[in-house]
Amino acid sequence: MTNFTRRGFSLALAGAGLTAACSNGVGANGAPKIDARVDKTLNYLYSRYPNTRDLAEKSNGQLVMPLITEAGFGIGGGYGRGALRVDGVTVDYYSATKGSFGLQIGAQQFAHVLFFMTEQSLMRFRHSSGWAAGADVEYALNDQGGNLRADTTTATSPVVALIFGQAGLMAGATLEGVKYTRIIP
Repeated sequence: MTNFTRRGFSLALAGAGLTAACSNGVGANGAPKIDARVDKTLNYLYSRYPNTRDLAEKSNGQLVMPLITEAGFGIGGGYGRGALRVDGVTVDYYSATKGSFGLQIGAQQFAHVLFFMTEQSLMRFRHSSGWAAGADVEYALNDQGGNLRADTTTATSPVVALIFGQAGLMAGATLEGVKYTRIIP
């Protein structure tokens, strides 16, 4: 028979509570939820901005992040989960984590899609241990007519990022400093 002290019992109870909060994805329904959100996001994108369908057809794959939530007050951060689709099929799931520091206050949510326009950019993304959006990403933004557009500069970029569906009270939305990591939902 094992005798537990109060300290030992407290540590065991705390450890059980911490590990209960962790999930390894086995038997979880995270993947179907992410896929459903990705489908809704793509349907919204294609119906609201029809020109993006051509961009998707020309791309080698798309990383769809249906919801990124970020907040900041001096120091900020953001998080979201999504799926990488190649030929319309989910091949991997990813999380996006963002950190920032500076004059900022507020919170916002937005969706974004990364279109990998070259096979090389898609392979570099898939084979990296953690990919950060940076200099080789070109942003396509809303124009005055409410359409997302990609000009000749963005059409020749290895990765095109579309940010849409912003809601909240933070100035602007950017993907600089976002780190993408493969996950098991």
